[in-house]
Amino acid sequence: MVEKYESVAGSSQSSLEIATDRTPLLQDHRTAMGEKNIGISQQTLVSNAGDVTNKAKKLPQYAAGLASTLGALAAGMVLAWSSPAGTDGVNLSGSYDFSISPNQFSWISALVPLGAATICVPIGILADLVGRKTAMLMLVVPFMVGWALIIWANSVVMFYIGRFITGLSGGAFCVTAPMYTAEIAESEIRGSLGSYFQLMLTVGILLTYALGMVTNMFQLSIISAIVPLIFFGVFFFMPETPTYYIKKGNIDAARASLIRLRGPRYNVEPELLAQRQSLSETAENRGSFFTAIKSKAAIKGLIIAFGLMFFQQLSGINAIIFYANSIFNATGTSLSANVSTIIVGVMQVVAVFVSSLIVDKLGRRILLLVSNFVMFVTALIIGIYFYLKNNGHDVQAIAWLPLVAVCGFIILFSLGYGPIPWMMIGEIFSSQIKGIAGSSACLFNWLMAFVVTKFYSDLVNSVGMAIPFFIFAAVSAVGTVFVFFVVPETKGKSLDEIQQELGGNPVVAQQGMKA
Repeated sequence: MVEKYESVAGSSQSSLEIATDRTPLLQDHRTAMGEKNIGISQQTLVSNAGDVTNKAKKLPQYAAGLASTLGALAAGMVLAWSSPAGTDGVNLSGSYDFSISPNQFSWISALVPLGAATICVPIGILADLVGRKTAMLMLVVPFMVGWALIIWANSVVMFYIGRFITGLSGGAFCVTAPMYTAEIAESEIRGSLGSYFQLMLTVGILLTYALGMVTNMFQLSIISAIVPLIFFGVFFFMPETPTYYIKKGNIDAARASLIRLRGPRYNVEPELLAQRQSLSETAENRGSFFTAIKSKAAIKGLIIAFGLMFFQQLSGINAIIFYANSIFNATGTSLSANVSTIIVGVMQVVAVFVSSLIVDKLGRRILLLVSNFVMFVTALIIGIYFYLKNNGHDVQAIAWLPLVAVCGFIILFSLGYGPIPWMMIGEIFSSQIKGIAGSSACLFNWLMAFVVTKFYSDLVNSVGMAIPFFIFAAVSAVGTVFVFFVVPETKGKSLDEIQQELGGNPVVAQQGMKA
């Protein structure tokens, strides 16, 4: 992952001293690759060391990050597609002129996270083989196939297959987009760029909610199919990550990528050398994967990652997103379910945007704690409302309460538990195990999403709306305790410092890494 060294003006070492300290590494690479593939000289570093105004540009990094997360926009539209379909898919049946049972509709909704779970591990391997950028561009193909099956569906089976395939593509972006943004960003803006994934996901959800008010399900599916093509057209012109090129031994390409991302006047050599040394020493000291995965830092990282994913999904977020329309229909409020859903979507987008601005200032841990606590309170309120309503109490005077509570839940989820678990996957694992460990956490996340999405409607039909929200509230309460005692703060820390805090050995002594 991209690591940020101090600027030349504030560094305790000059660029020449950094280069001199790394001389054994350069000699090793010259022997292995040839002098021309390195292209680094002390003369170059000396000439750049005098430029005290040398600062990396942020705009190219933000542009590349946003372009990569257009795939998350497409994934968000896949997730929210079942909400405009109406309670038990009544609007979907009306658009396609064949009947769909409540159980069939629950499978149409739930096959998305199941498809996403299927791709989590393979996409990590593919991204290492062909590159992050190429792998993400390739995802457009299954996206289009899946939407084509949905658009021209003439049976429930075609919906099943189409939703599974679009879920597969959406889930793949949950692995590749955070990986891409983490590897192109300086540490001081890594948190903000990491939040872009969740931001664009929520924009996709809101867009689907809004389109669902003015289009039928057939038209909505056509519009949803266009978004992956827009992503392809924009992201095609973005650079591959420097980290991928360094892993492949293509140092010239890594340098060119860094120059595009940091600006032509920025001295990329110290950062390039730091990444090369970190990856080189990791490779030399790695041993077997099975040895590394048993290390203290790896085990604690897995506990944190799997714990965050468990509490994220069992909080009930996907039940709310997938079934928002039917939840608001059940409240009995005079405000239409469609309008309520739009309000929730807007709140979600605003909250994630705010999160992207403050995550590198307030930190990950405090946002997770506040997010979890408020999710507990709001889910409990929703559960109490439906309990009173289902037991014959007059709740007309507080019919507004579920909308306010759902908005509160969504806002605080989007500030903390939405973006931060995905962001921390890229931070808490060493590069040695990051691919498989991160993909495994993603797989677990989507399996939990499948469980919640599939059995939420079954549970509601069996015991009513109150019990599921009481369960969600209990999970969020336990999640608050988990974050307080287990999850460390990673704000402004280098990846090496995070590994040390988790109990690992430093790969390289890094300086000036604080954001």
